Amino acid sequence: MLLDRSALADDVLPAARRLLGCELAADTPQGEVRVRLVEVEAYRGADDPGSHCYRGQTPRNAVMWGPAGHLYVYFVYGMHFCANIVCLRDGVAGAVLVRAGEVLSDLGAAHARRPTARGRDAELAKGPARLCALLGLDRGHNGVDVLSPSSPVRLHAGTPVPDADIRTGPRVGVAAGQERPWRFWTAGSRAVTPYKAGRARADGPDW
Repeated sequence: MLLDRSALADDVLPAARRLLGCELAADTPQGEVRVRLVEVEAYRGADDPGSHCYRGQTPRNAVMWGPAGHLYVYFVYGMHFCANIVCLRDGVAGAVLVRAGEVLSDLGAAHARRPTARGRDAELAKGPARLCALLGLDRGHNGVDVLSPSSPVRLHAGTPVPDADIRTGPRVGVAAGQERPWRFWTAGSRAVTPYKAGRARADGPDW
């Protein structure tokens, strides 16, 4: 069952917690690849210096202003794609970065897509760039509605993670606003990425 849009049309912090345990499925040449989200990271707009929206709307970040349930995909370091699920009400900027997942679909197909994982299942979608590579997400998926049954990428409700199993801490790799405990993860998952503090960059927020 697809996640209800109202679950995301909320502030990014409760929306991020709700995304843990949700399942993200994508159509690939190897068939459907599906992961359970185990790590996410919340970003707001004008009040969040770590966000791409901190300095206002641009053609690049326009999808972050809604409506909720669409993908915001961007290219980072000249080599990787990262994907975010837009939250909040239409016209208010905010999104949640999908950082890591555990593979639920055929592991053989997943390893064929991510041979550099070297047989380690936990490495298949450990980190936002690996997750995007596994699901085949790129700039062409920017703006896709993941709550539409006909979408090439779909967000299913999955099984909610109990509050007792949710951990929170600083965001990974951002230079501005990194002290905010806006990263959420499922305790005990080997796919969760290790914490790494960000460093300031001359070209602005490193999200």
